[in-house]
Amino acid sequence: MTADPAITNPGGSVRPASPPELSIIIVNWNSAEFVRKCLASIYRNTTGLNFEIVVVDGASFDGCGEMLAKEFPQVHFVQSPKNVGFGGCNNLGFEKAAGEFVLLLNPDTELKGPAAAVLLHQLRATPGVGMVGARLLNSDGSLQTSCVQSLPTPLNQALDLEFLRKRFPNSRLWGISALWQSSPAEVEAISGACMLLRCETFRRLGGFGSQYFMYGEDMDLCAKVRNAGLKIYYEPRAEVIHHGGGSSRKQFSKFSVVLMREAVASYLKQHYGILAVWSYHALMAASALVRIVILFLLRILPLRKLETSQQDALQ
Repeated sequence: MTADPAITNPGGSVRPASPPELSIIIVNWNSAEFVRKCLASIYRNTTGLNFEIVVVDGASFDGCGEMLAKEFPQVHFVQSPKNVGFGGCNNLGFEKAAGEFVLLLNPDTELKGPAAAVLLHQLRATPGVGMVGARLLNSDGSLQTSCVQSLPTPLNQALDLEFLRKRFPNSRLWGISALWQSSPAEVEAISGACMLLRCETFRRLGGFGSQYFMYGEDMDLCAKVRNAGLKIYYEPRAEVIHHGGGSSRKQFSKFSVVLMREAVASYLKQHYGILAVWSYHALMAASALVRIVILFLLRILPLRKLETSQQDALQ
């Protein structure tokens, strides 16, 4: 697992006296205020654990390092001189991690209660589990259904419509049936916003794939965990607020869509081959055509009804 060289800020780092049990890695990109809130929630709610925090800035130079040195001097800060992407920055942070376990957190998350301890207990207590994810909540406290999902296939990507998800919530296409359970459950994949693994597992799997700049690296890691014969669990008793898009919402939405589709294509090529990529593009084109037809019908039918009613009124 390699990454571009980074600059470490020793002034903003105070290591625990003994080796930490848990290393928490947070990647910042123009999200210093989110990072501040995330760290505050960790220190407020994570008690009884010997942990360290590593924050990596992906060349945003938004003052995050200065904020940490002033407000959270115990945090280990890594300044990447260039933006190597979400996965690459996590890999950089992992090089500084000294814990037995690693918790990968998005900067726009906040831990609720003993979420970290609950996740850690689940990983330790369940045989054969390689990774555990939390119950993600939106800013208003509602459930964020993307916290569990199926691994990408050409079919489920083409049919990934809110209309279908609401009408067939337990379909294996989405892999979200575990969300309606109150106890831990095995799932295909979890969101990269909150992932807990053993450091040895993350190291053995090579960390996040370097081919993904943003999006897709979490699904790739989930696939690697499962291919290694390990299970992935969803722990609903560990709750984490995920404000969602704290960094990416500042970018043009069409650019994000392009990145997501490129990431899916990379994932499918790596895990299924080039035929899966062709199928994906063909199905996405067909899906787009169907949406256009539906939108056209929804727009033209009211006009037809209006014309008919006007004609009836004139007769």
